Amino acid sequence: MNTLQDALRQAAAAGLDRLDAQMLLLHALGRSPHDRAWLIVHDGDPLPAPAAARWQTLLQRRQAGEPVAYLTGEKEFGGLTLQVDARVLVPRPDTEALVEWALETLPPSGGAESPRLLDLGTGSGAIALTIASRRPDAQVTATDASTDALTVAEANARRLNLPLRFAHGAWLAAVPGERFDVIASNPPYIAEGDPHLVALGHEPLTALTAGSDGLDDIRQIVAQAPHALRPCGWLLLEHGHDQARAVRELLVSQGFEAVSSRQDLAGIERCSGGRWPGGR
Repeated sequence: MNTLQDALRQAAAAGLDRLDAQMLLLHALGRSPHDRAWLIVHDGDPLPAPAAARWQTLLQRRQAGEPVAYLTGEKEFGGLTLQVDARVLVPRPDTEALVEWALETLPPSGGAESPRLLDLGTGSGAIALTIASRRPDAQVTATDASTDALTVAEANARRLNLPLRFAHGAWLAAVPGERFDVIASNPPYIAEGDPHLVALGHEPLTALTAGSDGLDDIRQIVAQAPHALRPCGWLLLEHGHDQARAVRELLVSQGFEAVSSRQDLAGIERCSGGRWPGGR
C-alpha cells in the first residue's frame, strides 16, 4: 500500500463505508475529517509511514465496530462540532427533530422572564448546546446522572463559548424545586436484551437501556415532569421507533394536553410530547 487511493481500496475490501473510510484516512493524515475534496485531488499522493501506522490502527478499530465519532473524537450535530468519546453516546441526526420541536415550543423573546429549557440526560450536551446557540436569550440547564458525561458536556460548552448551566443527578432530582418552559430529553429507551445492543457495544450501556420494555426512564420523567414545568410548559421525549403510541398514552394518563408525536428524517415517529395544563 503506497498511496492514499490504495488505503481507500484496502478499506473497501474490508467492507468499510466509503465516507467513513475517507474521514478516518483524513484523520490519520492530521487533516479535517471533512476535507474530502482535498482527498479526491490528492488520492495519488504517497501515504507517509506515520500516517500509515495510524491508519491501520483506525481501520482495525472501525472493523471491530467502534463508531467513527469515537475514532475522530468529534461529531457534527445541529450545526455544531461536538467532542465525543466513549463516555457519551454519539449524537444521532434523528435527535434534531427533538431540538426543532423544543425551539418551536420555547416562549418568544421579549417576555418578562427569560425562557427556561431543561435538557435531561444531556450526554455530550448536543441538545442543550444546539438550543443555546440558536436561542441565546434562553436559560438552558443540562443535567446528567453520569459525572463523566457532564465532564464531556462542560468541555463542549467551554470550547463553543455557550453559557449552559449544569446539574448532576437522576432526572428531575437534579433540579429540585425549579420550573421550566420546556423539558426535553433523549433518555435510554432500548429494552434490555434487545438484539440491536450488539451493534452498540462500544457506547455506554446505561445511556441505552431502560428496563424490560425500554420505557422505565420515560415513565419516571413523565411522572416527575409536572412538578418541574411552568403552566403551559412542554415535555418532549425522544423514544424508540415502535414506542410512540405507548409514550403518548403515558403522557395522556398523566394529564398532559395537546399530546402528539413528531417524525425523524426517515419518517418514523421518533419523539412525543405534550403540554402541561394552565394559563400564563
